[in-house]
Amino acid sequence: MRFVNIYLVGYFLLVLGAVAALWYGGVLRQISPVWVIIGLVIAFGLGIMLSVSAGKPEITRES
Repeated sequence: MRFVNIYLVGYFLLVLGAVAALWYGGVLRQISPVWVIIGLVIAFGLGIMLSVSAGKPEITRES
């Protein structure tokens, strides 16, 4: 699970880049701020779920 953090940071950078592109293009001016926040919460939740599911569980042997 050591790459889960890197995966999550990369996903958040991807979401921030998409938001910056939408802001620069003027798309976010046409959408209500409530819907923008809801979309961001969903995107961040999806990123957390994807990063956790991408990490392989560590199997420890018990003697």
